[in-house]
Amino acid sequence: MRVDSEVRALPARVGPPLGVTSVLAAITLVVLGFLFAGESVGAAVDVGIREDLRDLGAPWRQLALVVDWTGEPVGAAVVLTTLVIVFLRAGNRRAAVLAVAGPAAAVAVTTGMKPLVGRTINDGFLAFPSGHTASATAFALVVMLVVVRQRSAGVGMALIGVVTVAAAFAMAWAQVLLNAHYPTDTLGGFCATFAVVPAVAWTIDRLAERRTG
Repeated sequence: MRVDSEVRALPARVGPPLGVTSVLAAITLVVLGFLFAGESVGAAVDVGIREDLRDLGAPWRQLALVVDWTGEPVGAAVVLTTLVIVFLRAGNRRAAVLAVAGPAAAVAVTTGMKPLVGRTINDGFLAFPSGHTASATAFALVVMLVVVRQRSAGVGMALIGVVTVAAAFAMAWAQVLLNAHYPTDTLGGFCATFAVVPAVAWTIDRLAERRTG
């Protein structure tokens, strides 16, 4: 199969609106980090949502464990490998690179922020922002950047928004149900992905064009 090295990691039509989204997400992430610094009990909204989920039965918890597994090292590796294989078979090398670099960057940001913010849950586990939610959102965003490349900016951004929010919500639900994160931690993970993955995609395109130019 011929490999089209000119397929962009960041589609031109959604590049500008995603750039604005990235800046807003970064600002939101920093503000939330300051608001939750040193917390160990969660905000009022966190308490309310956790109470609503407390009484869900065993089947829901089993489903939550399955969702959570996709953010664990083995599960994430399976998702990552699947995406890379699919993208390479489709001849989209930049998307394959982004499938590795994008989620890695998002998780690196969440990992680096946790000790800086110092928010804890369950007797000292660092909580903000959620790396599981960041990885789920990042995988969904990488897929959608491939799917929407032939769409208009408006339709593309709408599709990106719907799918990434759905992926983030599923992981957020699992993390809160399993008492691994506060709900607002998952919002931080979502913001971390949008703060860094578009920049990673843009960088991949610039480096590839510089190399071939």
